Amino acid sequence: MTAHPDTTQFGGTDRPQMYRFHNGAKAPLPFEPAEYEARLAGLRAIMAELGLDAAVFTSMHNIAYYSGFLHCAFGRPYGLVVTATDSVTISAGIDAGQPWRRCHGDNITYTDWQRDNYWRAIQSVTGTGKAIGYEGDHLTLMQKDKLDAFLTPSRSLDIAGHTMRQRMEKSPAEIALIRKCTAIADVGGYAIRDVVGEGVREIDVAMAGRDAMELEIARVFPDAEYRDSWVWFQSGINTDGAHNPVTARKLQRGDILSLNTFPMISGYYVALERTLFVGEVDDASLAIWRANVDTHEHGMSLLRPGVSCAEVTHKINAFLAERNLLQYRNFGYGHSFGLLSHYYGREAGLELREDIDTVLEPGMVISMEPMLTLPEGQPGAGGYREHDVLVITKDGNENITGYPYGPEFNIVA
Repeated sequence: MTAHPDTTQFGGTDRPQMYRFHNGAKAPLPFEPAEYEARLAGLRAIMAELGLDAAVFTSMHNIAYYSGFLHCAFGRPYGLVVTATDSVTISAGIDAGQPWRRCHGDNITYTDWQRDNYWRAIQSVTGTGKAIGYEGDHLTLMQKDKLDAFLTPSRSLDIAGHTMRQRMEKSPAEIALIRKCTAIADVGGYAIRDVVGEGVREIDVAMAGRDAMELEIARVFPDAEYRDSWVWFQSGINTDGAHNPVTARKLQRGDILSLNTFPMISGYYVALERTLFVGEVDDASLAIWRANVDTHEHGMSLLRPGVSCAEVTHKINAFLAERNLLQYRNFGYGHSFGLLSHYYGREAGLELREDIDTVLEPGMVISMEPMLTLPEGQPGAGGYREHDVLVITKDGNENITGYPYGPEFNIVA
């Protein structure tokens, strides 16, 4: 292991551009080393097929997927360089030895006393004049110019689509982790249901759900790093959008509610989303709610191998159109799960939308989450959303969300 450079040199012109600070032993990662080696083997097969010497990753999701390291950028660039023989994370000095302890493979720390030491560290692994893969959906124009200037690649190729396709096909180890995550989302849901009542603020309900999930995450994953789990709990008109922030509004009898719990474990995201009402539900709202539940169940029945995302979408559209409700749909019906978050990453090739032709395969993990939004002033006004996480199996799907949906459980006193 290489120690931190002599700090007495930092005041002179011989300060290092980079160093290896392998401080302490490797920490337990979300998966065993064999899982990361399998992912790297898949990546190297892609690189060989495309004739690439190295891949330079800059996104949180791909760095975490191939190395296990989930960074906190805070304005600084991070990276992962993969060659035929090496896998090296590139991190800023502010993080000291944590990136080394929390990554599979090697780590190089770059210093910030000289501009672009980040790219010099990457160059120390790739060399110059090589064929380089990069992420076209993440690398900025400025950073692409620097890649070209420092690495002088013989050619460069966007491989974001190839890596996304690899991430969409979940391993048994990933599915096992996601299964645990959905159970934790259920814990948050039940905690929320327990505190819902007239006069309670949205923020207080959200905090109860988040606290319950974080305690459960610490119990189930005692060796993990804890961050990023959250709850969106909305009421009344604030339910009209799926991603509306929490407010301090107090709940009133008859309010429509949206319960949304999002536990995050080592970058792996899942969600539980449910419609609720406080105390009672009027007839117009109940009719829309039941229609959305019917849509949810119909949609789940369509998720099976061999069916394309577009095909599922068109069938759900027809189901809603027959009930004169399609005009109230405002986004796609579901998406992939894995390494993604509201502030990074998305496997856009596995979304239930009209323009996605990806065919479902066993091992994919996808949600069903129809939402109907009726405008204020109309009978049944509000946003209705149900959301379950499903694993595609060889002959259908398995729903791994446990919290009940529908009026029978979710009219809460």
